[in-house]
Amino acid sequence: MSELSDDERLYKIGEVCRMADVQPYVLRYWETEFPSLAPNKSGGGQRLYTRREIDIILKIKQLLYSEGFTIAGAKKKLEIEEPVAAPSKDVNKALRQVKEELTAILRMLDDR
Repeated sequence: MSELSDDERLYKIGEVCRMADVQPYVLRYWETEFPSLAPNKSGGGQRLYTRREIDIILKIKQLLYSEGFTIAGAKKKLEIEEPVAAPSKDVNKALRQVKEELTAILRMLDDR
C-alpha cells in the first residue's frame, strides 16, 4: 500500500483542531466566513481537510489571534493573498463552448 504525501492526505476535524489548537465549533464557524476554507465531507458527513486548508486555518488563526484582525479584515487580507479560484457558472459555460469549438476545428482538420 502506497503512502500518501502530506499534500494528498486528508485530516479529520479532530486532528486539525489539535494542530491549530482551536475548538471544532471555531473551524465550523470559520468555514461559513472564509470561502477558501471548504473541506470535503466523507460519506458519513465527517469533514476532511487537505494540507492547503490546514495552512489557511493556521493563517486565519494568526491573523485573528496574533495580528488582531477582525473577521472582515482577515477575509480581505486572505482574498488579496489567495484569491478564491471558484469558477462561476458563466466561466464553466464559456469553457464548454470553447471546448466544443476546438473539437469542431479538430474534426475539420482531420477531414482534410
